[in-house]
Amino acid sequence: MARHEIRIAGFGGQGVILAGMVLGRAATIYEGRHVTLTQSFGPEARGSAASVDLIVASEPVLYPYLTEPDILVAMSQEAYTRFVAALKPQGLLLYEQDLVSCEPARCDLRALGVPATRLAEELGRKLVLNMVLVGFLTGVTGLVSAEAVQKSIADSVPKGTESLNTSAFHRGLDYAAALQPAAISK
Repeated sequence: MARHEIRIAGFGGQGVILAGMVLGRAATIYEGRHVTLTQSFGPEARGSAASVDLIVASEPVLYPYLTEPDILVAMSQEAYTRFVAALKPQGLLLYEQDLVSCEPARCDLRALGVPATRLAEELGRKLVLNMVLVGFLTGVTGLVSAEAVQKSIADSVPKGTESLNTSAFHRGLDYAAALQPAAISK
């Protein structure tokens, strides 16, 4: 049975919850998998801690909470510091490399950084860094197909921003594709 536990974490205003919803929708609606999603965020609209936990499985999910995440997407230093210890040995850490310092690093993880904010700024809107990270996760893991995620983006983002969000997603996919295959498979 294929089961993946994913935590995406950052701070309010980075689109953490939307990133999780896009991935969850892609997996369940467009690929027919079983998905649970739980979210946590502070009372402030922006700047407080935010996280979303996803379980993507080929069989029904009987317990909807993460026990040991396979993948952590850290969009802020606080998210990295708070959640990296829970990542399972040999887990995958994807991080926003301009906002997160992975020191001290756990040597038992596969860690890959992406300049998501810079790539989003090149598109004219740094708020789409979440879709850059969704693209990066999709490209690195193959957990969900790019086609399913594109459909999910179109269904999930505010009307009028579909093209911008899809472009950001492709920036992340392209960045993942440009990495050496050895770096991804480690």
